[in-house]
Amino acid sequence: MGIKEAIIGQKLYLDANLFIYTLEEVAPWVEVTSQILAAVDVGECSAVTSELTLAECLVKPLALGRTDVVQQYLSLLQNRRFFTVLPLSREILIEAATLRATTRLKLPDALHVATAQRQNCTLFVTNDDRLRAVPDLHLLYLRDLVAQL
Repeated sequence: MGIKEAIIGQKLYLDANLFIYTLEEVAPWVEVTSQILAAVDVGECSAVTSELTLAECLVKPLALGRTDVVQQYLSLLQNRRFFTVLPLSREILIEAATLRATTRLKLPDALHVATAQRQNCTLFVTNDDRLRAVPDLHLLYLRDLVAQL
């Protein structure tokens, strides 16, 4: 199954690593992540992420004083027609705490998963193996998509 077939009609949760790979053009991931974002842009699928993603993506550029890259992330990580950046809510925080209690996930991972679950995402797009600990979370690994190229 190709990239398009895997995501068409799905509601995706996009983990922070997808945006880092795209914006910083990290090989071999950038080709796959760019295709996913292009599919979202034209409505072949929809996607959400958490505002936590923005905080995670900004750390390195801020540490390096790369205000140009900071601005690129600010531009990329904003709501569009088929893409939503969701704030952390009290409900998401409670759900994340529950996930941590039952799966031993770290707080950032639990917040991402809780956001995806509250939004009824059908696929969680990532390269993070720690998320396998979450029952019934449908993971789509970027490395599997790269292997299909």
